[in-house]
Amino acid sequence: MIKIATWNVNSVKARLPHLLDWLAATTPDVVLLQETKVTDDVFPALEIAGAGYRAATSGQKTYNGVAILSKTPIEVTARALPGDPTDEQARYVEGRTAGVRVASVYLPNGNPVDSEKYTYKLAWMARLLRHARDLLVGEEVFVLGGDYNVAPADADVFDPRAWADDALCLPPSRAAFRRLLHLGLTDAFRAVNIEAGRYTWWDYRAGAWARDQGLRIDHFLLSPQATDRLAGAGIDRTPRGWEKASDHTPVWCNLDETS
Repeated sequence: MIKIATWNVNSVKARLPHLLDWLAATTPDVVLLQETKVTDDVFPALEIAGAGYRAATSGQKTYNGVAILSKTPIEVTARALPGDPTDEQARYVEGRTAGVRVASVYLPNGNPVDSEKYTYKLAWMARLLRHARDLLVGEEVFVLGGDYNVAPADADVFDPRAWADDALCLPPSRAAFRRLLHLGLTDAFRAVNIEAGRYTWWDYRAGAWARDQGLRIDHFLLSPQATDRLAGAGIDRTPRGWEKASDHTPVWCNLDETS
């Protein structure tokens, strides 16, 4: 069994003690991080190595930043999403490890929707669609995990009416997410959990966590070959309840070993 997790840590420096405690408690084989908010040269690689993990990073100062952690060597295949060489935001890193191609994805938020930020979000999703289509040609086991900043359906939002005009829930955002699924990718959590009201992000404001007023915006999208090996998926709510927590909580999926 291979356990892969994804977690938007909202600053790897601020959340490092939480990350190390969580790694020790849950021992995933591969971890995909988002919003590390550090350049590669100051990523806490030594502390991560002390926990038993190698790291591949694509970072920038203060904003964005993604990483792959793995107990086994990582062959990096991309440190940026293909399709726009002028895009300098650190939102994508991809590599092969533990017999699987994985990518840590940090999709743009897109708010406010009447700005270039929403245009960038949709363009980024179109690039991801093209890249996923290219990856599917190889017929390999791959997992695209991370913070997609999209709640795919009203069942993934505590108050759909209140969020209807947000970039995370607008029809074009959801349509772009569905296009990924229509390629043949599988939402790992939804494949094994059908109930509504299961969230991965809770706002820091207005007691959202205490009231369980969240959104499901962190996802694993699996290739057909990975889906064939899917043995379970879930949301680990525990870290969101810790003091000075990230506003996201980890999501995980298990893949059976090849026979």
